[in-house]
Amino acid sequence: MTESNSSSGVFVAGTGSYVPEKVLTNDELATLVDTSDEWIVTRTGIKERRIARDDEFTSHMASAAARKALEQSGTSAEEIDLIIVATITPDTPTPATACHVQQQLGATKAVAFDISAACSGFLYAMKIAKRMIAAGAFENALIIGAEKLSAVTNWSDRTTCVLFGDGAGAAVLKKSGEGDGDIVATEMGSDGTLTHLLNIPGGGTACPINSENVDKNLQTLSMLGKEVFKHAVTRMKQASEAVIERAGWSPEDIACVIPHQANLRIIDAIADRLAVPNEKVFVNLHKYGNTSAAAVAIALDEAHREGKFKRGDKIVLVVFGAGLTWAAAAIEW
Repeated sequence: MTESNSSSGVFVAGTGSYVPEKVLTNDELATLVDTSDEWIVTRTGIKERRIARDDEFTSHMASAAARKALEQSGTSAEEIDLIIVATITPDTPTPATACHVQQQLGATKAVAFDISAACSGFLYAMKIAKRMIAAGAFENALIIGAEKLSAVTNWSDRTTCVLFGDGAGAAVLKKSGEGDGDIVATEMGSDGTLTHLLNIPGGGTACPINSENVDKNLQTLSMLGKEVFKHAVTRMKQASEAVIERAGWSPEDIACVIPHQANLRIIDAIADRLAVPNEKVFVNLHKYGNTSAAAVAIALDEAHREGKFKRGDKIVLVVFGAGLTWAAAAIEW
């Protein structure tokens, strides 16, 4: 599904992110499973990841990131009228984590709901919020990607436990005024024939967790890595090219590409296929691992605060995740 610029522009007014204090290094993981720092870095580019406390939930991280985005945008919680939380690790099956965030922020007039699109969730939320603001339904939207993946990681599986971490990223979206930027074009898609490549098989109605299967780790992430890699590179390339073309840009116009932070090999492959130099591709994977829906949101905030782009610059965000899902956005900052 594609979308190009409309007469009612929507811009990113502020960003924020949060990661837990606890750092889990590759060397520490090597004491849990048969792995090493060299093995992990060579295959993924990840050096460490953050792990939330037992009493620190997805909503807590989401709210912490949201407060920073609100502060940067000069928006109060009371002014927010739409909250979308993208997550596959909700506090509770129901109510939505967004409702917990609404309560924690005191965003009393907001409509709040969750979406589940795995690593693509933040850009799915961006497209939804953009359309709703452009249509006049809302004025100030808060979109958040937040995950506590440590709660759904099989810590005895060395092929997956080295990949994931916890954290949250957020952005405030508003209708563009004179001198503001614009979310120029978006792209998103999915392929439900590939659900088996990356999933959490247990815990839903298809496979409830009970006394007979509780010890089989069915409530944890499972992945066929080689197949995911192949599809990720193809779909991220296609999505990026689509939004760049619809925006009327060339690769030379782009100040910064912010890809999903899952694997350095995937990131390098995307940069190569888009003909964008590596110095224009933002990477923080080595610090946080794959934080699913939070990954591109955290990276967007860090790149913004580090001055990797400025108002008026053109940036591209691109993601890929379970579903299989993918999305991209071309943003004039």
